[in-house]
Amino acid sequence: QLQFVESGGGLVQPGGSLRLSCAASGSIFRTYTMAWFRQAPGKQRELIATITSAGLTNYADSVKGRFTISRDNARNTLYLQMNSLKVEDTAVYDCNTRDTIFGSWGRGTQVTVSS
Repeated sequence: QLQFVESGGGLVQPGGSLRLSCAASGSIFRTYTMAWFRQAPGKQRELIATITSAGLTNYADSVKGRFTISRDNARNTLYLQMNSLKVEDTAVYDCNTRDTIFGSWGRGTQVTVSS
């Protein structure tokens, strides 16, 4: 079962940018469609972006045009470039396999957007 460690979160002003990283353990990372999720306090976890093993991407409407998901299979790493950040983007961000039974939930990384 794949395990993940997220990093790169922090405090940023509205309109700013952050780049999140997700380091995966396991020998078959390249096989899976990967995803970024986020969860704000009091809300359900939201799927915001996916990327297939071949690099095909999809985004939730809430982040489309602002966030970019990418992967480096050679480094077993998933990325999320976040631009034009809004206060509403404040959440704990987690990476996992798109079909979560094949992966696991890490600790996540906190993103706080505040003026």
